[in-house]
Amino acid sequence: MILYNVTINIDDSVHDEWLEWMKTKHIPDILRTGLFIENKFYKIKSDEGNTYSLQYFFRSMDDYEKYITNFAPAFQAEHSEKYRDKFVVFRTIMESVE
Repeated sequence: MILYNVTINIDDSVHDEWLEWMKTKHIPDILRTGLFIENKFYKIKSDEGNTYSLQYFFRSMDDYEKYITNFAPAFQAEHSEKYRDKFVVFRTIMESVE
C-alpha cells in the first residue's frame, strides 16, 4: 500500500472557508478519480497555527503515478489559485513495510 501525505499549514484569515472547501469540494473531487482505496484528514495538534495532514492511500505505485500525472496538477493549481500566499504545503510519499 502507498500513502500520499499532504501536510498543509493554512493562514488564520482563510482557515474556516478553506476547511469547509476542503471537506465539501476539494477532497471529494480528488476521491472521485477512483484511484484511492482510503483517505484520512487530521488536524495536527501544534502551536504552529492551523496545520493539517491529508492522507490518501493507493493500492500501488502505478495508481499513485496515474494520479500525479493525470490529476494532481489541476487539483494543485486550483488550490493554489484559490488560496494564493495563504498556505504552506509539503508532500510525502510512503510505502508500507510488511
